[in-house]
Amino acid sequence: MTKKFDLIALGRACIDLNAVEYNRPMEETMTFKKYVGGSPANIAIGSAKLGAKVGFVGKVSDDQHGRFIQRFMKDAGIDTSQIYIDKAEHKSGLAFTEIKSPEECSILMYRDQVADLYLQPEEISEDYIKKTDLLLVSGTALAQSPSREAVLKAISYAKKNQVKVAFELDYRPYTWQSPEDVSVYYSIVAENADIVIGTRDEYDEMEGKKGGTNQETINYLFQHQPELLVIKHGVKGSFAYTNDGKSYQAGAYKTTVLKTFGAGDSYAAAFLYALKAGKDIETALKYGSASAAIVVSKHSSSEAMPTVEEIEALIEGQS
Repeated sequence: MTKKFDLIALGRACIDLNAVEYNRPMEETMTFKKYVGGSPANIAIGSAKLGAKVGFVGKVSDDQHGRFIQRFMKDAGIDTSQIYIDKAEHKSGLAFTEIKSPEECSILMYRDQVADLYLQPEEISEDYIKKTDLLLVSGTALAQSPSREAVLKAISYAKKNQVKVAFELDYRPYTWQSPEDVSVYYSIVAENADIVIGTRDEYDEMEGKKGGTNQETINYLFQHQPELLVIKHGVKGSFAYTNDGKSYQAGAYKTTVLKTFGAGDSYAAAFLYALKAGKDIETALKYGSASAAIVVSKHSSSEAMPTVEEIEALIEGQS
C-alpha cells in the first residue's frame, strides 16, 4: 500500500544564526544570518528538496521564531500539521555558529528549557506515524523528558505498524546530565532501530567508550533489531554494514570547505533518499558523501541542501 509520506522526521527544529563574517572569533562577530536548524528539521528539509514526501513531528515556541520555523518548513514542502505550539512559554533553541576558518568552526547552543524538548508522548499520533515508510529520530530528543518518552512512543507505534525506524545519533553534549544517560538512552533506541547512522565518535558515546572499533559496534548492534549501520569517519569516508555480513565503503568528495557543520544532516537526507529510490547501498553512501560535500561549501545548512541533479553531477564529476 502506498504511504502518504516517504519519511517522517521527529525532534529538534530550532534557529541557526550563522556568522556572516568569516575568519574571526564569535566575540568579534557582529552580523549573523538566520536559518532553520536542528538535525531532524535539516534532514526533513534536505529530503523534501530531493523530492521525497516528508512530514515532521515536533514542538516550537509560540513566538516569532516558532512562526518562522513553521513557515520555512511548510514552504519547503513539508507537512507541518504535527508541529505543536508550546503554550508554556518555552522558547525555540538558538545555535550561533562561528567560522574562524574551514578547519576551525564551532557552535554555541542555547538549549535550556527549549520548546522541542517539551514534546509530549500524548502528542504523538499513531495514525500519523503509520502513514510513512520510515520514521527518523535523532539523539538530541532523548536528552530530557518528556521528549525522550515521546520518541519512544513514536518508535513503538512505528514497530506496531511495520514502519522502519532510522536513528541519526546527532550527539550534542548540551542538556545531557551524564555520559551514562547518553549511553543508556542511545542504546535503547539504537537496539530498536532498523537503520543507525552516526560518526565513529558518536557510536563511542553510545557505547560508553573511547577508541571503539567498527567491528565492536557491529558485534553489539547486530544482536538486536538493526539491519543497516552507517559509520562515518570524516575525510576518510563512510562505511555501511548489513546484518547479513556485507560491508560497503565510499570516500569523501573534494570540495572547497567553508564550514564543517551541516554535513551530517545532509548526508543522512541523501543517503536515506537514495535507499528509498532503490539505489544500492554503495551508491547511497556516495549520495550521502556528495551531499555533505556540497553543504559544507555553503553558508547555511537547511537552505544549502542540494538537489538530486547537484549530487549526481558531483558524483559523476569525481568518479
